[in-house]
Order: sequence, then structure tokens, then C-alpha cells
Amino acid sequence: MLLSLNVLVCMSSCRKLVNSQILSSLQRAWKVWWLLIFYSSLPSHDPSQLPHHTCPNFSSGYARPLVDIIDAHNRFKLRLYRPSTVTTEYREHVKDLSCLSKDFSRIVIVDNNPFSFIVQPLNGIPCVPFSAGQHSDDQLMEVIFPLLKHLSVQRDVRPALYERFHMPEWFQKHGIPRTDQAL
Repeated sequence: MLLSLNVLVCMSSCRKLVNSQILSSLQRAWKVWWLLIFYSSLPSHDPSQLPHHTCPNFSSGYARPLVDIIDAHNRFKLRLYRPSTVTTEYREHVKDLSCLSKDFSRIVIVDNNPFSFIVQPLNGIPCVPFSAGQHSDDQLMEVIFPLLKHLSVQRDVRPALYERFHMPEWFQKHGIPRTDQAL
């Protein structure tokens, strides 16, 4: 059964380790959720070459080869890169979900950089970054997937995510005031 939960798989660096565990996890996820990738890296080495429109669906220069490895069969519903991010008063390269939908009740963003989702703090799932020195990435299968399964049956993901992470308060502790979206 394909659930209508949109999950953004976010990557903050092109140095992510692509391993068989990540690939097999994504194989399972593609069967259940609509996955989009939001990669905060530049799509080309020359910033003057970047398009100046919102949420482009285009390929990238040095980020694309990694995404192509992860998504060899083009199963991501959308690929977004740094030009799709916005600059706020507090941070650059923020992943604003309003380019995808005005209804945030069924959209989740999973990112190892919580500042990536300061515009919609109630839609974010912060995660620990996976590095080359780690033996395995158990967080994906043991923490994130069960949480996504739980969220899949929620009418609105935001109350459950607020209860679990309290992201608006976390941002306040880091000097960023509550947004209109916050509870």
C-alpha cells in the first residue's frame, strides 16, 4: 500500500557514504512512501550558472553523480538542489517546503542539519549524520523507519513530530524565534 506521506531525504554534503545498507533501506522506503531528495549542495561549480527560479527540477554538477548512485532507477519523485533553498534572516540554504505544497500535514523532512527546516520546524525529523568511520547506520532502520510508519497513519504529522522533538523550542534556544507555523 502506497501511503501519501511525502518524505524528503535531505543530504547536506556530497561526502555522504553510500553503502548497501542505505540502498536496501531506500528500496524498502520506495515501496511505502513518496520520496523526494533535497540536496543542499550546489548544482554546479560556478554559482553564476545557476537558474534563478523557485524549486527547479534539474540535475546537478557534482551532486548529481552521488544522487544517481543512490537513485539509479529514478524513483525519487523529485530532486531538489541548493537553488531550491531560501535564505532567511537567520540562515542560508534553508529547505522551504512551500515550494512543494501549501499543505504541510503530510510532509516530513529528515535532515542531519535542523537549521535546514527552520521555516517549517514542525515537519522536521533531526537525525544523526552518518560518517565513513561508522560501522553501520542503525538509526535509519531502528529509529527513523518506525517513526515514519507511525507518522503514515497520522492525519497530520506535525503534532506527533512536535511531541517527539519540540523543534520550535530547540530553535528558540539557538536564538531563532518561533515562526507562524509553530504550535
